[in-house]
Amino acid sequence: MVIIAPMSCPDIPPGGQEALRRLPAVDFFLRQPAVANLLAEYPRQELVRAVREVLDECRAAIREGRSVDTSLAALGLAIRQKLHERSIPALRRAINATGIVLHTGLGRAPLCREAIEAIAEVAGGYCNLELDLASGGRGDRHEHLRPLLRELTGAEDGLVVNNNAAATYLVLNTLAAGREVIVSRGQLVEIGGSYRMPDIMAAAGCRMVEVGTTNRTRLSDYERAIGPQTAVLLRVHTSNYRIRGFVQQVELAELVSLGRRYGLVVVDDLGSGLLDRDLPRPQPGAAADETESPGDQQATTGKTGFCDVTAPTTWDEPSVRESVAAGADLTLFSGDKLLGGPQAGIIVGRADLIARLRGNPIARTVRPDKLTLAGLQATLRLYRDPQTLRDRHPVFRMLLAPLQVLEESAATLEHAIRRVLPDVGVVRQPGTSEAGGGSLPTLLFPTWTVCVRHPRLEAALLGQNLRRREVPVICRIQNDALVFDCRTLLPGDIDEIARALGEVVRELSGN
Repeated sequence: MVIIAPMSCPDIPPGGQEALRRLPAVDFFLRQPAVANLLAEYPRQELVRAVREVLDECRAAIREGRSVDTSLAALGLAIRQKLHERSIPALRRAINATGIVLHTGLGRAPLCREAIEAIAEVAGGYCNLELDLASGGRGDRHEHLRPLLRELTGAEDGLVVNNNAAATYLVLNTLAAGREVIVSRGQLVEIGGSYRMPDIMAAAGCRMVEVGTTNRTRLSDYERAIGPQTAVLLRVHTSNYRIRGFVQQVELAELVSLGRRYGLVVVDDLGSGLLDRDLPRPQPGAAADETESPGDQQATTGKTGFCDVTAPTTWDEPSVRESVAAGADLTLFSGDKLLGGPQAGIIVGRADLIARLRGNPIARTVRPDKLTLAGLQATLRLYRDPQTLRDRHPVFRMLLAPLQVLEESAATLEHAIRRVLPDVGVVRQPGTSEAGGGSLPTLLFPTWTVCVRHPRLEAALLGQNLRRREVPVICRIQNDALVFDCRTLLPGDIDEIARALGEVVRELSGN
C-alpha cells in the first residue's frame, strides 16, 4: 500500500497523525475494483478529482479532531456520492409547494407552454435575431416586440432590457444624468437583494430630490421642488408593500399635467407588471391587516374555513394600460412577475424618448438575448385573447385556481403520502397563499394544504433533506409541520413529493 506521510504538526489531535497515515494515495484508490469500475460511468479526470476531494475532506476532518471512517468501503461510497453530486446541475428544476406563485427564490413566473416551445425553437438553431428578412440586411432585435408592445399597451413605442432595475437605470441615466429627479418620500422603495431606489439614482448619475413625507405627498410638494435642474418627475409603485391610514399620494394624471406645464418627463415605474386591469381577476380570501404580514395571518372560521371577507372587486395593482392612458411619458415594468414571462424589463411610452434610450451605449449592455425575446413574444401573444389566460397562462391558472380543484389536489396528495408513510400524521386543511414576487402584497388567496408531522423526526430536518434532493422539494414549515400548498403544484409534482418524502424518512430513520 502506498501511504501519505504527513509532516508532524503539533495542532493535530492525538491519534490524528496515525489516521492521516492510514489514508491511501490517489493512485492506490484508482486501482481498487470498487473505484476503478466507476471509470465506466465517469471520465477519468472526474474520478481523480472526486478521489482528491474526498481525501482532502477526510484530512480536514481529522485535523479538526472529528471522527472519520477511513475504511476502503466508506471512502469508496463517499467517492461515488461525490461523483453523483458533481453530476447534478447547480441550477435545476425544483418543486414549489410553498403556495407563493411568483417565488423570487424559485425563479418567479413559470412559463407558458408556448414560451417554452418558442425558446426551444430558437435555442436549437439559428434565428433572425438581427437580420431583416425583407432586405437581407442588418436588422434590429428590438423590432420583434415593438408591434406587440404598441398593440397591448397603447404606447407609441417600446423597448426591452434584461430586468426592470436595468430599465430604471437606463431611463434615469439617459434622461436625467447630471440633473434632478423628483420623487415622493413614500416611494423610495427597497426590494429583494438590497435594490434601493436612492442607490439606483446615484449610480445613474442623477440627483434625487425627495418631496412630501412618508405617508402624505401633495402636488404642491412636487411643484415647489421644480427648478432649473429638474429633468424627471418619477412615480414609483410600491409593489411589495402598501401604506395605509392617514395617507395621500398624487394621482398619475395630476403628475402628468404638472409635467406638461413645466416641460418635464414623467416616468411611471410600475414594477410588478399587470398589463390590463380588465384581465380575469383573482378571488382572494382576505386583505392583509395593516399590522400583520400575509404570512402571519391564519385562516379563520366560516363555512369554508377561510377568512370570511369580501373579495376585492378589482386587482390591487395599477396597470400598464392605465399608466399609458394617463399620459406617462415612459412606463416601466417587469416581464417575470404578473406578466408571467421570462426575466425582462419593459419600457413603453413616447417614441422620441424610446429612441433616446436606444441611443444610450448602456442600452447594449442590458439588452436581452434571443431566448428572452422568444419567450416574451410568446407570452405577450397570449394577451391577444385574455379569456384564455386562465387555461394557458401558468400564473393566471394558479392565481385563479378554483378552491374545489385545490381541495381535490390536496386529497390526492394526502392519500399519496399516506400510502408511503402510513404511520406519519397527515392532515388536509384550508390555508392561504400569496402572489409573491413583489406583487399584490395586500391579498391572500384561499387555498388547500397538506400538513405532515412525523412522530420522531423534526419538520426542519425533513425540510432540509427535501431541499437537498436531486429535484428539491420546497415547502413551508409551520408549527413543526411540513405544509404543502397545492396552489403552486404542477402536473406530476404530487407523486414526486410523496416519493421524495418517503425516501427522506427512510434515510433519516436508518431503514
